[in-house]
Amino acid sequence: MKEGQIDLTIFEKFNFKRKPVGVKYLLGKPDGIKQLNKKLALCEMFKEAQDEGAFYAAQDNFECVVGPLILGMKDPDPIFESGQVGPKLGVFDDARANRRIYQQISTLAKDSVNYVAFAPFDALSFAPDILIVTADAGQAEIILRAMSYTNGEMWRGKGTTVIGCSWLYIHPYVSGELNIMITGLYHGMKARQIFPEGLILLSIPYDLLPGIISNLQRMEWELPQYLTGKEAHIKRMKKIAQDLAQELKK
Repeated sequence: MKEGQIDLTIFEKFNFKRKPVGVKYLLGKPDGIKQLNKKLALCEMFKEAQDEGAFYAAQDNFECVVGPLILGMKDPDPIFESGQVGPKLGVFDDARANRRIYQQISTLAKDSVNYVAFAPFDALSFAPDILIVTADAGQAEIILRAMSYTNGEMWRGKGTTVIGCSWLYIHPYVSGELNIMITGLYHGMKARQIFPEGLILLSIPYDLLPGIISNLQRMEWELPQYLTGKEAHIKRMKKIAQDLAQELKK
């Protein structure tokens, strides 16, 4: 394992239908990874890694103008940032509504990234800046519980109707917050039909991964109250409350 790389083998236990993907932002060209041989939108690239394995993308690999914009590879386009495009697509009522999102989305500093590397979690040759997990609700619940298991941290889901890729790739990295997204809610990804609707995307920044992994190794994944039904759950809760009350009287 290379310096700074983290052991992600605990994620094998989930048996995900679509593998988690590590993403890294690079100034220099990565070693030992092939360049993508096609043009794709940034929002499509982690699925490409799930399907085809590790690769890196340079500026000429981005088919959509938004990717290079939020990665700091290109200057802002006034046609987009003035809000002119959204109303034409039927996404916003007018340009005023559309342009607000450009004050909310996260971007990386200009010219700080020249390449973006992608790899399935079990084929990583680099320490990921973010890990994108494609999960069902049960799998997501376990990971979110692991995030807050030792610190009570709340989980968050942030996004905008368009430029969902900023909330998937950039916001978690710059904020240090895990972000929850649901496929089917984001204009570009929905229009490109990248995934079926209703999957949960968890975008996890590098600094949260060690704690989540540690908690996944320690905690009980399948809680019995999820399996026994309402009445059993109510009975157990009452019993716990009664036992605690008795302990306080001692």
